[in-house]
Parts: sequence; structure tokens; C-alpha cells
Amino acid sequence: MYKTYKNIIAWDSSMSKALPCDIVTEGKVIKNILPPNTANRNVVFNGKGTTAVIPGFSNAHGHAAMTLLRGVAEELPLMEWLEKKIWPLENKLTPELVRAGADLAIMEMLATGTTSFADMYFFMDQVAEAALDAQIRCCLSRGIVNDNDGSKLKENLKLASDFHGRNELLTVCLGPHAPYTVSIQSMKNIARVAKETNLGVQLHWLETSTEWDLSGLRNKTTPEDYLIETGMIEVPSLLLSHGVWIKDTETSFYNKDNITIVHNPKSNMKLGSGFAPLTELLANKVSVALGTDGAASNNKLDIWEEIRFAALIHKGNKQDSTTVTASEVLKMATINGAKAMGFKNTGLIKEGYNADMILIDLDQAHYVGWDLVNLPNFIVYAGSSKDIKKTIVAGNILYDKGVFKTIDRNKTLKRAIKARESLINK
Repeated sequence: MYKTYKNIIAWDSSMSKALPCDIVTEGKVIKNILPPNTANRNVVFNGKGTTAVIPGFSNAHGHAAMTLLRGVAEELPLMEWLEKKIWPLENKLTPELVRAGADLAIMEMLATGTTSFADMYFFMDQVAEAALDAQIRCCLSRGIVNDNDGSKLKENLKLASDFHGRNELLTVCLGPHAPYTVSIQSMKNIARVAKETNLGVQLHWLETSTEWDLSGLRNKTTPEDYLIETGMIEVPSLLLSHGVWIKDTETSFYNKDNITIVHNPKSNMKLGSGFAPLTELLANKVSVALGTDGAASNNKLDIWEEIRFAALIHKGNKQDSTTVTASEVLKMATINGAKAMGFKNTGLIKEGYNADMILIDLDQAHYVGWDLVNLPNFIVYAGSSKDIKKTIVAGNILYDKGVFKTIDRNKTLKRAIKARESLINK
């Protein structure tokens, strides 16, 4: 079925300036990009020249069901936060609780422009079903911790068997949590299986200054040699989340076609983890995506805020207003994340690409002065997710000016409130 988005302003990271146009979608993909006011077949939206369309956001690192843990542990160092607050509550999770938390997360993400997200957690079949029901893209992995008997890896492989490629909306990665929670032998085995099954890997990586000491690896190997020795460097795709403590001098090592560093600026700031070497990573042409992390450490699942944070904090940290540009962070939040999660032909406003898009209302006071060249700067520095009119995934409008098309808002909120109370009071 054709849908026409008329007289809109298209921008993506491949463009030197925005393009006034009509966009025609057919089914799941962008069929035509035509001159403005020339397409008239089944017009579903007329932007009147004051609506931007950009690729939907990719949230490349998170733990969706942690929406149920939002606010339970504030202003603590990471390991104390995990060991004393988060992990004890996570041990009480059930499939029903994870589903309630995932539904809540998806609702929040759709309202803030996310069209694909990565998730590492437990009872991941529940997250898969939640994503399928909502019709949003998701890259799933079962979080693997202390897996000496291999049972959690088996769960992850079953997840892949059941859901990888489903409806062209889901991909599955293997999910070793981190070097300090997974033995070297288990990590080697996971890397071997990833290569044999052609599955990617999601891995927490150098999030804190003490992580390598906790792993017992400080005087045994470097982080980069660890990736080589375990075989992780050779897996089909490797999402390294955080990378805060990658040494500036080692950033070029990560310039590899199968590696993406997922930058989580707000979570890193909130947990006091430090500043990732983003300027150096970009200078060495390393692929970088953006993530929110879980709602317990952010506390929002709003990628637009990550975009703004990423563009601002490194300018201040480096005392350099030219570093980390608006176009660079928008690229991180769109095509880089989509590619890393295994979603092909996604993340650009381009004929033949998936129709994963968000429409942005430019007819507002804080956009006065935008033009075809400076539009990305206005989006990053003046805009916010409140400006989103529609969120579209695979050609389907899932969020429309406060209305969710595939989610029962009231039912989702009631279930989440009940689930939260049940978890906290267990």
C-alpha cells in the first residue's frame, strides 16, 4: 500500500543539506523521493514545508525491563549500585514482570523517536513478543553471567532459533555481560559459538576505571589483547557498550568493520563513570552508536537527550567547541546503530531503504531561523523529543501526536505500576 508524506524536509547523515520533497512509501520501504507537492497518491500527511523527516533513532544499548527499577537506586557508584541494589531485585524478576517493563519501555521509546533498540536482559522471549506486538525493531540478547554450565548460552541460542529474523523486525546477538562476570574460558566459548552461528555479540566494555581490576586482568593482559585472545575480535559483529576507559592511544584498534562502540553519555555521567574518548574514536573513524542504558541508570529512554548530551559534554571536557558535531551525533543515533544491530538498509532517507522515520514539527518558536544547511544543528541544540509528530517503523505509523497505534497506553501503565509494586515489595 502506498502512503505519501507531502511537502516535508528530509535530512539524513549522508546529506550535505536537507531536501524539500514528497516521500512515498510502499509497504515497508521508501519507494520514491519526489519534488515537493508532486505526489498525490494516498496522502497521509502534509508537512506544509514546516515538518522535517529524519531516520528513526536507534537505541543501541539498554535493558528495557529496567523501567521497573527506575529510581530505586540513586547516586551510587556503579558496583555498589549493582551489587547492593540492582542485582538483588533482578533476582526476583519473572517473565510477567519483564513483559510489563518491556511494554513500558517500548511505549516510552516510540514516543521519543526510537524505531530500533538493543536489549540485553532476562526472559528475553518476553521482550521479543513485546517488540513484535508493538511492531518495533529490536536486537535481543540474553544476558550471560557466571555461565559455567553453559545453560544461559543455550537459552541465548534458543532465543536466536525462535526469533532471529522474525518479521524482519528482530535480530538476536549473544550477550556475555562483561569480562568481570564471565570467565575467560566462557568468553572464548561464546566467541566460538558466535562465529559458528553467524551471530553478533553485545558486551559491556570498560565502563568504569576499576573494571579491569575486578576482572582480575590488570597485570595479565590489555583490553585489546583480551579481545584478540578470546576471539571476540573475530565475531560477525561486536557491540561494545560504554568504552569509557578505552585509552586514547588505543582508540585506533577499534576501527574495524565488525566493531561498534556504543556511547551512553547520560548513564556514564549519572554513575560517575567518566568521559568516553569520543573525540579520539571519531578521529580514528571508529563506528560509534548511541544508547540510553537502562532506565535505572539514566533515568530516561530518550535518545534525543543522548544526542544533545553527546554533542555538548565532549565540547566542555575537551574545551573545544568544534569537536563532536551535530551531524556526527545524528549519524551515531541513526544509521550507525541500525547497522550495528543488524538492520540492513535502515537509517537513511533513501529510496529502497526501510521506512523507519520520525516527523519533527519545525513550526515552533525554538526552530525560528532553521534552513536547509543548519537543520541538523537546530535539531540537536534547539530541539527535543517533544517535537515529534509521528514515529514510523517499516512504513507503519506507531506513534501519532500522543496516540500509540499498537500499544494500549492505559493498560500498559496499569500493568507496569502493578509490576513495580510487586517487584519492590517481594
